[in-house]
Amino acid sequence: MPLVDIPGSKSITARALFLAAAADGVTTLVRPLRSDDTEGFAQGLTRLGYRVGRTPDAWQVDGRPQGPAVAEADVHCRDGATTARFLPTLAATGHGTYRFDASPQMRRRPLLPLTRALRDLGVDLRHEERDGHHPLTVAAAGVEGGEVTLDAGQSSQYLTALLMLGPLTRKGLRITVTDLVSVPYVEITIAMMRAFGVEVRREGNTYTVPPGGYRATTYAIEPDASTASYFFAAAAVTGGEVTVPGLGERALQGDLAFVDVLRRMGARVSVGAAATTVRGTGELHGLTVNMRDISDTMPTLAAIAPFASGPVRIEDVANTRVKECDRLEACAENLRRLGVETRTGPDWIEILPAGPGGPAGTEIKSYGDHRIVMSFAVTGLRTPGVSFDDPGCVRKTFPGFHEEFGALSARW
Repeated sequence: MPLVDIPGSKSITARALFLAAAADGVTTLVRPLRSDDTEGFAQGLTRLGYRVGRTPDAWQVDGRPQGPAVAEADVHCRDGATTARFLPTLAATGHGTYRFDASPQMRRRPLLPLTRALRDLGVDLRHEERDGHHPLTVAAAGVEGGEVTLDAGQSSQYLTALLMLGPLTRKGLRITVTDLVSVPYVEITIAMMRAFGVEVRREGNTYTVPPGGYRATTYAIEPDASTASYFFAAAAVTGGEVTVPGLGERALQGDLAFVDVLRRMGARVSVGAAATTVRGTGELHGLTVNMRDISDTMPTLAAIAPFASGPVRIEDVANTRVKECDRLEACAENLRRLGVETRTGPDWIEILPAGPGGPAGTEIKSYGDHRIVMSFAVTGLRTPGVSFDDPGCVRKTFPGFHEEFGALSARW
């Protein structure tokens, strides 16, 4: 039974870095993800004056509940959405002037609901060019707290940023959410805040976060469930078998629910206390599935859909249009390049079976998006001639992906 060692979760590593920086004391993060995104986050903390000590298997962060150690900083957030959204929020708790910029790709991604909420809380935050986009400057003087309303319909990261801010404010926060996608990611945030000593209360659409700060701890990072989806899908589509240790019944990440989609399609799935196994059965059924809460795995399903016996329709994934690229259209474009009939709407994609000959080999357009490349690598397991215009963009979350994926397929 092939065991796959999946790198640490990007989402959990980013949250852990924020919480460690905000906590009182020294926090040790065990097996954090080392990728372009997380290295960018750690470098951003260093620019803000936090001490981050890095060894291959653990990072140590000296927390500063009072905010950044420097009065001025210029931070480049690279392509990282968590870096670009979380670090300006953290910087607002200090005293000084902090400028944030990002890559052209990240500059295109929206930020306005979060920056509006921060301004409503009294934060002096100014966008230099387009409103709601990087670059931006925060003239920080601490955050009083209080009540705020937030639209998190584009990204749950807006709510996560405010939740993590709450204990660092003078009064605490009461956040009312008018719309919310990717709810499991918010559950990750709340569970992690609890591990750092803060209890969030939820009543309906309102979240209450007390003041008082965080306490340092030792925190182990789970393997990345979104990344695991490519290996689980590979087993389902080839008739192979994959076990991922470290992702089991108590996993924080909602994206592990992707294996339930594979089960509905005909794969055999076992979720144990400390590991999850998927075994392909030689057949995949079509289905209609709502992926609002696990939308990062939408491209994974789209990439294996041509091998199903019936149509695959994925619904309620409008937020995938504002990720690293418009993932809905990127998937549709690449599927059509593979010769697969595909239709899309504002928040859905429908993919028809490829037929007896299967998809035709082609060069996949990556759009600079790591998830597009990793997803269509799964298609390539059963489609000769699949290549990528930018295979290296996987370094954003999994620099060794192609090697690990190749080693796995060679064992089947």
